[in-house]
Amino acid sequence: MHIFAFMLSQAEENYLKAIFKLSEKQEGSISTNSIATEMKTAAASVTDMVKRLSKSGCIHYEPYRGVTLSEKGDAIAKNLVRKHRIWETFLFDKLNFTWDEVHDLAEQLEHIQSDELINRLDHLLDYPKFDPHGDPIPDKDGNFALREQYPLSDMDTDSESIIIGVREHSKTFLNYLEKTGLLLGADIKLLEKFEFDNSMRILINQTKEQTITQKVSNNLFVKKK
Repeated sequence: MHIFAFMLSQAEENYLKAIFKLSEKQEGSISTNSIATEMKTAAASVTDMVKRLSKSGCIHYEPYRGVTLSEKGDAIAKNLVRKHRIWETFLFDKLNFTWDEVHDLAEQLEHIQSDELINRLDHLLDYPKFDPHGDPIPDKDGNFALREQYPLSDMDTDSESIIIGVREHSKTFLNYLEKTGLLLGADIKLLEKFEFDNSMRILINQTKEQTITQKVSNNLFVKKK
C-alpha cells in the first residue's frame, strides 16, 4: 500500500479514519453531520476540517452533498486502520491487555509513523487477519480478508452459529459480553425470537440460556455452523 509522503496532524488522520469507517457502512458520500456524530464534535468543526482535507487532496468535498475519500485519503485511512488493529492484536496477544482496554491504547499508538515497526509487529504476530474484536486487518497493500458474516439478529429460530465479531467496541458493551459469555468463538443456538421487541432467547455453548435485546444481537457478527 503506497502511503503518500507528507505529514498530517493526528486530528486530520482521525477524520480520515472516521470517514473510512462510515464509508464501510454506507455507499456514496458521507454527510458532515454523520462525521460530526462519529467524531463527537460540532458540525461547524467538521466543515472546517473537511475544507482542509479537501485542499490537501485527501478527500473530495461538495458542500451540501458530502465527502468521499480520494485515492490518497483512502490509502492513508487504510494504513491507520491497519496500524490500529495490529496494535490492538499485539496488546491483546502479547501484553495480555483485555479486549475492552486495547482500543484506547491503539488510538494513541496508531499515529506512530514507522511502517517498518508495523510490518515487524505484523510478522511477530504471524500476519493476523482479524483483531481481538473480529475486525479485519488490512495487509500492507491495503487488502482485507473477506468472510461471510451476519448480525445475530438476522438468524432464524433453531439456527446455530459462532460469534466472530462485534460491531460496538464500547467498554460497557464489551464488559457486558464478558459477563454473559458472548465472546468470540462462542456457539450460539437461537431458541426463540420475541415479536414484541425482537429480543431473543439463545443457548450459549450448549450450556447457558440467555435472553438478549435486539441492540445486542444487532451488534454481534456470527457465521453459520
